[in-house]
Amino acid sequence: MTLKPMVRNNICINAHPTGCRAEVRLQTGRVKAFRDRLTNSGKNGHGTPRPAHALVIGCSMGYGLASRLVAAFGYGAGTVGFSYEKEPSATKPATPGWYFNEEFDALATEAGLFARTFSGIDAFSNAAKNKAIEIAREQGFQYDLIIYSLASPVRTDPDNGTLYRSVIKPIGRQYAGRTLDVFTGKIAEATVQPATEEEIAQTIKVMGGEDWQMWIDALDNAGVLGRDAITLAYSYIGPSFSWPIYRDGTIGQAKLHLEKTSRALNERYHATEGLRAFVSINKAVVTRASAVIPVIPLYISTLFKVMKERNIHEDCVDQMIRLFSERLYRKGETQIPTDAEGRVRIDDLEMGSSVQNEVSSRLAMVDEANLYKLADPDGFKSDFLRAHGFGVPGVDYEQEVLSLE
Repeated sequence: MTLKPMVRNNICINAHPTGCRAEVRLQTGRVKAFRDRLTNSGKNGHGTPRPAHALVIGCSMGYGLASRLVAAFGYGAGTVGFSYEKEPSATKPATPGWYFNEEFDALATEAGLFARTFSGIDAFSNAAKNKAIEIAREQGFQYDLIIYSLASPVRTDPDNGTLYRSVIKPIGRQYAGRTLDVFTGKIAEATVQPATEEEIAQTIKVMGGEDWQMWIDALDNAGVLGRDAITLAYSYIGPSFSWPIYRDGTIGQAKLHLEKTSRALNERYHATEGLRAFVSINKAVVTRASAVIPVIPLYISTLFKVMKERNIHEDCVDQMIRLFSERLYRKGETQIPTDAEGRVRIDDLEMGSSVQNEVSSRLAMVDEANLYKLADPDGFKSDFLRAHGFGVPGVDYEQEVLSLE
């Protein structure tokens, strides 16, 4: 059979096995090119800190996958990764992360890098934490980099079995804004009703820092949290006009909880273990979630156009290369630069005043007639499809897919 993308309401419900594997290979090639540049420049030699053993919680897509690629193929780290993916059946492809994980493992083995990936264990569970501890003890190492990059709509509390569900809603009042269907080019008004107090609380339970704290506590209690380890959780701030649905909404409350958790982790562990915990504020990129948040597809499409015109556009791999090389692991430096709130910022190019002023100006004028002149919906669509293995350069999509495994 041949596979074509099945998109419903800006959600892709299938994946292409060959395309997913090709996408990981392309991303890996870019990371290796970065590694070679770093080595040739002398910035990857003596005196440059580097991760030895990285744990990536939420490793299969987006920033989590990019983090793991840079840690492994950029810095030579052994990696352990967790994500919850659906494996393929005889008639239905796996989720894209399943194929991404499999290809990562194959490439790591080929490169002689230690890698263990768990695609069928709920990363929120005690079983996942126990498995990470077991691997470290068996191999005789401690984790010196812990990336927390989970993006899930639901979480089951591992202690009492309670199921929590997150929502993307404003708080206090209804939200109305323009949204873009990148597959049709249609711009429409979207309205979202405000969240209840219960929905706010459940979103924080799913997307806040409680589970991040539990992971660090479990690793420390088991003796596999390395001395002077770094741990990061990923977040986003964005422009003020998006705050009613994002930063000031349910997701934003969860992200504030992440920041509170980073401070709590530092207070608890820095003096005794040397742990440094940060929230990294990253650039807007195309994810499965960003495609369905009102205003975000139109904003990202416009942002892409502006940043590409200025040759400063970055995707997940570009961002993680810069996070590692210019923030976390700088030659001769032990201090990690942060903003006044203690956050690592790699959204600086996006949030620069010149870029934001131009994006705001275009958003005030954009309509369906001038959409492709002022914005880049095709770029958004391409990134979205490639996250599911479609539209990847070099892949023949007319060729029969003989196996979904």
